Amino acid sequence: MAVVAVFGSSTVTPSDPVWAQAETVGRLLAEAGLVVANGGYGGAMEAVSCGARKAGGRVIGVTAPPVFPQRQGVNPCVDEEIPARTIAERIHRLVDMADGWIALDGSIGTVTELMVAWNTAFVAPFRGVDPPPLVVLGESMARFVQAAASLVGADAGLVRIAGGPEEAVRIVREEIGRRPDPSG
Repeated sequence: MAVVAVFGSSTVTPSDPVWAQAETVGRLLAEAGLVVANGGYGGAMEAVSCGARKAGGRVIGVTAPPVFPQRQGVNPCVDEEIPARTIAERIHRLVDMADGWIALDGSIGTVTELMVAWNTAFVAPFRGVDPPPLVVLGESMARFVQAAASLVGADAGLVRIAGGPEEAVRIVREEIGRRPDPSG
């Protein structure tokens, strides 16, 4: 089963519009038969997890207990926790396990996850594989992608900008569906 990692802010609350977006993304991914992976904690991660769980989906949370000792474990909608020792290990596990990525509006952590996924998509052809789908959803992430592409010459064509949760999930689902099944 294909896995989609969703990156987003831990500070999002249920009254924030990003919460509803994240919950919808999780639900739509699960309805499409995709496994959802994220950082496993609260905020947008919890919203995505619970949206997927309510739709009968499977949720993987990649946590970093030594980095976040104040956080009391995974959010209640995570099915499987994969603990990492460092923030770099956590991000790389999330990026490496996924067949596609969606980045919601967030802060420095979300931007870091986005950049690692973007770089992974960039180097994929060097290994003879197609880049996994990478989609951003939200105004600040869209502006960030445009700025990064302009300032450092990053290939903006590797990042799709979605106008809403439905479009983000459709793009990822369609791109994953075009890829050969690695299990044969």
